[in-house]
Amino acid sequence: MMCKKNFFSKKELIIASHGKLFKNTNPKLSSNKMLLIDKIVKITKYGGKYNRGYIEANLYINPKIWFFSYHFIDDPIMPGCLGLDSMFQLIGFYLGWLGSKGKGRALGVKNVKFIREVLPTSKKITYCIHLKRIININYIIGIANGIALVDNKLVYQANNLKVGLL
Repeated sequence: MMCKKNFFSKKELIIASHGKLFKNTNPKLSSNKMLLIDKIVKITKYGGKYNRGYIEANLYINPKIWFFSYHFIDDPIMPGCLGLDSMFQLIGFYLGWLGSKGKGRALGVKNVKFIREVLPTSKKITYCIHLKRIININYIIGIANGIALVDNKLVYQANNLKVGLL
């Protein structure tokens, strides 16, 4: 059964990382330091560019966040792969929100562009995920296009992100 709630707090996302947010399903978000989403501000079954679903989420940047200390000494930036992983996580969350069961796994992406950098001076990343297809054969696959904006400027773009619930 689909969840009717269309926004989620950090506290609820932490509960989702333990697999306890949605009844009768078990897709989880990453936990602890790998949970790079502070809130989901909008999630809809219809809407987005393809009218197949939409997710919008935020990460507020703290200059002391762990990856700035490790990714390029004396040249701190957010690793682009973490932004990409956040998009995969959001698609898996969306599938769980729909009521689908299984363990979420990133299955691939057709095209990724890293356009600018997320720096310690950045304030906020906004992720916008537009669902294109949901395939339900032996397991569920969500296919989406996503972008990330840092302080309202395009930073990452990914086409045909695929996440499966296995």
